Amino acid sequence: MPEQPSPEQPSTEQPSTEQPSTEQPSTEQPSAEQSSPKRSSLVGRHVGFVHALRAAGVPVSVAEGLDAAYALRVIELADRESLRAAYAATLVKKPAYRPGFDVLFDLWFPATTTGLAAVRANGRMNPETAEVKELREHLAGLLMNSTDQELREFAQAMVERFGRQQTAGPGRQNWFSYGVLRALSPETLMAGILREVLRGHERGGLAEKTARQRVNTGIRRFEEAVATDVRRRIAEDAGIERIARSAVRPPLDQIDFLRVTKADLARLRREVHPLARRLAARLTIKHRKGKRGRLDFRRTVRASLQSGGVPLTTHFKPPRPHKPELVILCDTSDSVSSFAHFTLLLTYALREQFTKVRAFGFVDTVDEITRFFLPGSDVVEAMTRLANEADMVRFGRTNYGHSLEGFAERYGDAIGPKTSLLILGDARSNYQPPALDVLKSLASRSRHAYWLNPEPRQQWDTGDSVAGDYGTVVPMYECRNVAQLTTFIETLA
Repeated sequence: MPEQPSPEQPSTEQPSTEQPSTEQPSTEQPSAEQSSPKRSSLVGRHVGFVHALRAAGVPVSVAEGLDAAYALRVIELADRESLRAAYAATLVKKPAYRPGFDVLFDLWFPATTTGLAAVRANGRMNPETAEVKELREHLAGLLMNSTDQELREFAQAMVERFGRQQTAGPGRQNWFSYGVLRALSPETLMAGILREVLRGHERGGLAEKTARQRVNTGIRRFEEAVATDVRRRIAEDAGIERIARSAVRPPLDQIDFLRVTKADLARLRREVHPLARRLAARLTIKHRKGKRGRLDFRRTVRASLQSGGVPLTTHFKPPRPHKPELVILCDTSDSVSSFAHFTLLLTYALREQFTKVRAFGFVDTVDEITRFFLPGSDVVEAMTRLANEADMVRFGRTNYGHSLEGFAERYGDAIGPKTSLLILGDARSNYQPPALDVLKSLASRSRHAYWLNPEPRQQWDTGDSVAGDYGTVVPMYECRNVAQLTTFIETLA
């Protein structure tokens, strides 16, 4: 970034208009954020914001950071939304990164107005003394028709009144969204709003649907405004870096498979299908690499006319697209249950890309689970049936060696020269023999063999892990999230 005088932070760094809290002693030490000189300038704030984005999993290169800095020179810095748009345009590459970006932007460049003065100015109510009924009526009006500024100011006032909770120790306090939402209960305002809006209109028609949608949107905006102000107040007390680490979830493509939630799985379903198509394409390319199709006699003869009928150049038809066969061998034990859920998603998607897909699950014995992947089946239902019906558990302790031996004995004919073998598991075998010779035999009979391990690489070969031994037989890749799965697929090219 070029060396030049650093302008002071724009309106986001102006002194707050909020009234000092009577519950805070005058001897309280300034927060880390207030006492840090490097945050007092726009340059320091910019550098800290970029570092926070990288720490949250949003990729920002040095060049992009410089682009953002140059963009600040041509916008009105006092306009906070212009500042947000400039940063978003230069630093955000994917829509999935935008939610985390917005959370961090609100922490590093917070709105400084508290909302108290703005609400008092209407002359009808003081949010510090008004009854909850009056506040709920005011919120009902805002849910139907309000600007972002009005809703944010009201949310800040409500956090000041209902979001504070004293803790042990002089002058110490915490801030929570729960107190605000419990006091105002915005979701219970729907019936009253509809009565007012639909007066004289028929219920159940387009007018009601439109009103419901507008109110629901307003509720989400209010809840987000409350959460944003709570995070701002916590950051002022504890420091931005501290709250940033816990306030932002990693982007979807970087969420650890072993820690995904049900909501994450629903979103991952949309990510898996494009990856399955790319995986099938990569394996198909490797399958037909170096091979040509049949001789194209017509094109060859036509080309020979230019050389007096001598076929100096031969032309071949493109090889027919071939869908390879796939065998998936998946660890379904409790230690990798979330990864097993993702494996089901991947298997569902891969089924459409390959001529034949056979899936096998194991804990300490192996069973074919392809029968659970019927068209239209729900993933949760499939997992429930798999747990209740599949014969994968003998003693309940993962045993890779015994499972590989059972697979070779019962299903060895599933592996052939057209088969790609994909093994998914953490390679932790409870100190049982790993049966490396069996794995060597299976890998040698297949066209390709790969192992995806959901554990961090630094944990391989610790405790009961035999990842290193298995990795000498089958190439093993760390695959903890969608980003690493994408990288693995790209390496197959």
